[in-house]
Amino acid sequence: MREEKERPQPAEDWRRTVYQPFKKKRGERRDRFSTTSEIDIEPLYGPGDIEGFSYGDLLGYPGIYPFTRGVYPTMYRGRLWTMRQYAGFGSAEETNKRFRYLLEQGQTGLSVAFDLPTQMGFDSDDRMAEGEIGRTGVAIDSLDDLRILFKGIPLDRVSTSMTINATAAILLAMYVVLAEENGVPLNAISGTIQNDILKEYYARGTFIYPPSPSMRIVTDIFAWCKDNTPQWNTISISGYHIREAGSTAVQEIAFTLADAVCYVNAAIEAGLGVDDFAPRLSFFFGVHNNLFEEVAKFRAARRIWARIMKERFSAADNRSCLLRFHTQTAGCSLTAQQIENNVVRVTLQALSAVLGGTQSLHTNSKDEALSLPSESAALTALRTQQIIAEESGVTETIDPLGGSYFVENLTNELETKITALMERIEEMGGMIHAIEAQFPQREIERSAYLYQKAIEKDEITVVGVNKYTDTTGVHPASFRIDPAIGATQVARLTEFKKGRDTTVVAKLLADIEETARGSDNLMPQIVAAVRGGCTLGEISGAMETVFGRYHPSMNST
Repeated sequence: MREEKERPQPAEDWRRTVYQPFKKKRGERRDRFSTTSEIDIEPLYGPGDIEGFSYGDLLGYPGIYPFTRGVYPTMYRGRLWTMRQYAGFGSAEETNKRFRYLLEQGQTGLSVAFDLPTQMGFDSDDRMAEGEIGRTGVAIDSLDDLRILFKGIPLDRVSTSMTINATAAILLAMYVVLAEENGVPLNAISGTIQNDILKEYYARGTFIYPPSPSMRIVTDIFAWCKDNTPQWNTISISGYHIREAGSTAVQEIAFTLADAVCYVNAAIEAGLGVDDFAPRLSFFFGVHNNLFEEVAKFRAARRIWARIMKERFSAADNRSCLLRFHTQTAGCSLTAQQIENNVVRVTLQALSAVLGGTQSLHTNSKDEALSLPSESAALTALRTQQIIAEESGVTETIDPLGGSYFVENLTNELETKITALMERIEEMGGMIHAIEAQFPQREIERSAYLYQKAIEKDEITVVGVNKYTDTTGVHPASFRIDPAIGATQVARLTEFKKGRDTTVVAKLLADIEETARGSDNLMPQIVAAVRGGCTLGEISGAMETVFGRYHPSMNST
């Protein structure tokens, strides 16, 4: 006679007869366990925690709506994520050396960091650039600088991501002209400009113009790229900077997707069809230390975005529903104390991004809490990705945590909280109105304050900072920017300007002003200005003459 299998004990019986008595006798490490988004974590998860769970509606299969399990059918079995290390410091020459070094070491994409003057629309010879040239990234004033930056790099074989927002149209125009000079067809270049101006107003600060003309530039880029650079991602809607400013995982996704809805609405209002631009939208998220929350966050974000595009915007092209995203490990989690610990933090964060299905990844270097990364630290960061890809086995199957009672419950919880926060923003009239009302700013500030307070009260442990400390002090920074770089950059810009036809330059800048006063697409004039020798600061200044420079106290949109 066949022996009947023993049925598992019901969860409530286990909790009452086994867990609670043991807990009463031995205790637990703390009274409450929760994620960074204040979602309580139960001691155990089982079938009852996802009761009523519909596989087809909530999970499905990779490459199929709602894309919870991944945006592509084969995911990493077909192609690994792009290993795209963020780099840029000082001069174009030095940054080019770092790019080429990382490519030789197996990096598969470039990611450019620009200095603050470049981001804010100032040439290096502007008095506003003094002391900041090449400090936070590479200084790019003219097409000559970009030629040096990408010297020896095949633009048709390497994709390039540029973290640039207010001056995104100008940097894209420079990249386009450079491709033309190198005989590379525009339909062969691939990459991304961040071009996400909304989060600058409440999480980062590198805006130039008021929101309304800034949104016009964004949608002009959408329209121009659709016809000219079909493989280029026209925007990277960024939650990373929101998270770095101190938000929770819920706030990061909710604010990012609310920004994305604003961009889609603006593009449609500008006359673009949703399926004409939405397939080239991309996203950029941070990834932090709570592995399961981060994995669930990415899965929830994919599902929410797919539903928004299909149900709200009636996207007919499945590609319009894909939330494709780049991930960067958490810069704000790096510590100046015991910097070797940062290698472990970055490894866990990178693993979370991979388990969450990222399309592209940057791993921070261990010394970034002290300075721009040294070459050896950048190599270790790249090797971290390569070890996860080649040695860990996590890329062998798709969505390996899918079906976990805990992960599915957490994905559902995050979706509920994210959706509720997005609905609050909609009630305010959308993200621009919410920004004007200082809503996301206050929410992020509150979360950052509570997190820091929890660290100071030892409710959250940061190893080497408030627990397991030592007396060795802070490791000295190993990488410094040459202070002479500023003078060298200004001298090069002066020489560049001497070789131009000033009459042509004046006419091209006047054309930009005239176009800015009207409603025609700005991109053709910006490309022409770059081709004719205008600098980034001059082109930005021509638009500023018409649009003005935004100050947070302004109410105009």
